[in-house]
Amino acid sequence: MSAQIFNEGATQERAENARLSNIIGAIAVGDLVKSTLGPKGMDKILQSASARGDDGLVVTNDGATILKSIPLDNAAAKVLVNISKVQDDEVGDGTTSVCVLAAEILRQAEQLLDQRIHPQTIIDGFRLATASARSALEKSAVSHKDDEALWREDLLSIARTTLSSKVLAADKVKFAEICVDAVLRLKGSTNLDRIQIIKKAGGKVSDSYLSDGFILNKKIGVNQPKKISGAKILVANTPMDTDKVKVFGARVKVSDTAQLAELERAEREKMKAKVQKIAALGINVFVNRQLIYNWPEQLFADAGIMAIEHADFDGVERLALVTGGEIASAFDSPELIKLGSCETVEEIIIGEDRMVKFGGVSAGQACTIVLRGGTGQMLDEAERSIHDALAVLSQTVAEPRIVYGGGCSEMLMSKAVDEAAKLVPGKKSIAMEAFARALRQMPTILADNAGLDSADLVAKLRAAHYDGKSTSGLDLFEGGVIDVVGKVTESFKLKRQVLLSASEAAEMILRVDDIIRCAPRQRRN
Repeated sequence: MSAQIFNEGATQERAENARLSNIIGAIAVGDLVKSTLGPKGMDKILQSASARGDDGLVVTNDGATILKSIPLDNAAAKVLVNISKVQDDEVGDGTTSVCVLAAEILRQAEQLLDQRIHPQTIIDGFRLATASARSALEKSAVSHKDDEALWREDLLSIARTTLSSKVLAADKVKFAEICVDAVLRLKGSTNLDRIQIIKKAGGKVSDSYLSDGFILNKKIGVNQPKKISGAKILVANTPMDTDKVKVFGARVKVSDTAQLAELERAEREKMKAKVQKIAALGINVFVNRQLIYNWPEQLFADAGIMAIEHADFDGVERLALVTGGEIASAFDSPELIKLGSCETVEEIIIGEDRMVKFGGVSAGQACTIVLRGGTGQMLDEAERSIHDALAVLSQTVAEPRIVYGGGCSEMLMSKAVDEAAKLVPGKKSIAMEAFARALRQMPTILADNAGLDSADLVAKLRAAHYDGKSTSGLDLFEGGVIDVVGKVTESFKLKRQVLLSASEAAEMILRVDDIIRCAPRQRRN
């Protein structure tokens, strides 16, 4: 008889039950997203119960977006969601691959547990397998950073591979050029804040383009210059309405209309003095986070200053970053204010909307990708696709090694693990062979999603690798095994992160032998 040590309502799952519950939960998450993997992967519709209309509707095949949008109760499933988020933050792509690989490793582990192999023995085998796979991956990685033409071709190939599984696959050549040009402007930086993405419904996706400089989705004030060369820019976050008494509960009593007019005059004079302080800084463009009312707008027009109001906070932060200025809110000490600069500021029209373009900004790396498309969902998914490609490319610039995709790297690692397992005595070698089978499941899933005969294709791919053709991979469009050099290229950092994150998550889930759920909080009437 066991003593009751938990609060009433708390539950405990132990040993085999706990392990099985975790593994089933993780495999369910892997099965949920694995149909989105690869260039022939399918999309998911995520619909919110609370939001109405198009607000709660998301159409995507991005693993991280799917997993963070669905409510989960299983603890192991949440671990897989977390590794997907980390993958998204670290590299930007491979969010589906990391979940699917972790689920496949656990599927193999479940069969080993059924054979009465201890979880710690399985974990030791998986660790040896991970080390062998990582070593094989590092040996297969190549870098062409010294040859500029080959290096650019590698980046274009990585971008095309990333975009081929997204909604932009039909125009992947054009968007690969856009993404590579944008990332190379960063000159080695991984700060993607300097690349702005503007979404404008209308036209078709292929109408999208890369624009130099920075585009602000706002209009220029009335009667103000529409184009300025040699711009000196003040980016501010200050109230530009008529100054009022801002004391809570304060009341001003007047006895006649003359006193009221005098009060209004004093307010106008105060605002005029503020505008004169701003104009005295020698600027010709004023961008404010808050509204600019009619009176100060007229004063700016008289001074020949272009004034832009109500720029969103993200917009002013980015504008300050790319023009080299700082956001100011007080103007009494001009020596402390840092102005931004650019060559031209002009009004442009995209679709039917007027916007402001800052060209020739002092941070020459800045650029804007203008996305066009028929629906809001299409534009949102296109933005996610572009973000993934930009993130992978920026990480590849920092870590220039590349590996080959199309199941090539997974089969290479699987072969290395199989060969290492032959030299390991005891039950650990069985766990290593299981890990190799899990790696081989990745090209199998890619082929299944493309509607091809996966058993035949993966067997041919395995035979090619054992025959010494270590750059063989799957061609999912023609349905065959090809040499993927220059055709399907992936970032080494992405593949390494997928391998390590998936194996660590599988290890962590296998270590668990007890799940204790606390009693639900009692609600009072």
